[in-house]
Amino acid sequence: MKFVDEARLRVQAGSGGRGSTSFRREKFVPFGGPDGGDGGAGGSVYLRAAEGINTLADFRIERTFKAPHGEPGTGNDCTGRSGTDLYVPVPVGTVVRDLETQEILGDLTRHGQELLVARGGKGGWGNQRFKSSTNRSPRQFGPGLPGEKRSLELELKVIADVGLLGLPNAGKSTLIRAVSAARPKVADYPFTTLHPNLGVVAVGEHRSFVMADIPGLIAGAADGAGLGIRFLRHLQRTRLLLHLVDILPPDPAADPVQDARAIVRELKKFSAELARKPRWLVLNKKDLLPPAEAEARARAIVRALRYRGPHFLISAASGAGTRELAGKVMTFLEAGAASGAPASSPADADGARPGRA
Repeated sequence: MKFVDEARLRVQAGSGGRGSTSFRREKFVPFGGPDGGDGGAGGSVYLRAAEGINTLADFRIERTFKAPHGEPGTGNDCTGRSGTDLYVPVPVGTVVRDLETQEILGDLTRHGQELLVARGGKGGWGNQRFKSSTNRSPRQFGPGLPGEKRSLELELKVIADVGLLGLPNAGKSTLIRAVSAARPKVADYPFTTLHPNLGVVAVGEHRSFVMADIPGLIAGAADGAGLGIRFLRHLQRTRLLLHLVDILPPDPAADPVQDARAIVRELKKFSAELARKPRWLVLNKKDLLPPAEAEARARAIVRALRYRGPHFLISAASGAGTRELAGKVMTFLEAGAASGAPASSPADADGARPGRA
């Protein structure tokens, strides 16, 4: 199924049923009085987060969801049947906005979490509600209130513990293949990854975390270059970012230091909050150079970036250093969970602390 992370839809709750105008007709009761029942309430529309759904593609086919109306009241003080509520399943991690006002209505982050997006109308009163000492035979009734209508904008943000960040062909997809069972496409041309991929990284018994791989960024992404920065939203829920840097770029004229700084600048343009997340430097493709030369080149890149946080030299293709990296990440995540707060952030790749220019 095609990955879709944005969708628009209309929801319409059911209207309330109208009240009844009825009078008692019983033997030996010449003035029985009114007995019209109220109308039933209209059904409401809810969005419900459901596991097993990882795309909003279904909303490209069906865009309008309507709950049933309430039924009219009847005589003998019988209230009409209420319309059943409508539950629309959406992926876990869906942010819901009102399309007209851009107000965020809710963020569905847990399986089974529900969000009321359109409330059903109340049923109208029957004529027995209008009787009084001066109005013994009322013929008034309530028509029932209309249900709410709304246009919604859905935005999917995948839920992962760790996010991969870097240029196209930096080795993000290869890394997630090396440490998890995920099998994203890998090729020797840029922008092989066209949508986010998730993989579960198992470190030991009952120890695992979820890693997200998004399409690569390039300089000018904030201005629409390449695939842009629309996929960066999928890193906003992560607790740790791994910034992959190719120590031996395919283009001899490319500078890994300048490329790393360009990625950090694009990250800051997109979201200051995302830029403040803990971010580790991962130097990839050590297998393309002799061990001593790879180590020396990695040290030179770290010094040029004035990077003070954790950094790792790995080969995603051969798997060298990937298990050690996964173990360190697991320890970091467990420490943050135990303390109840995120661990302190390392330095930016351009030498500044996260969130600073």
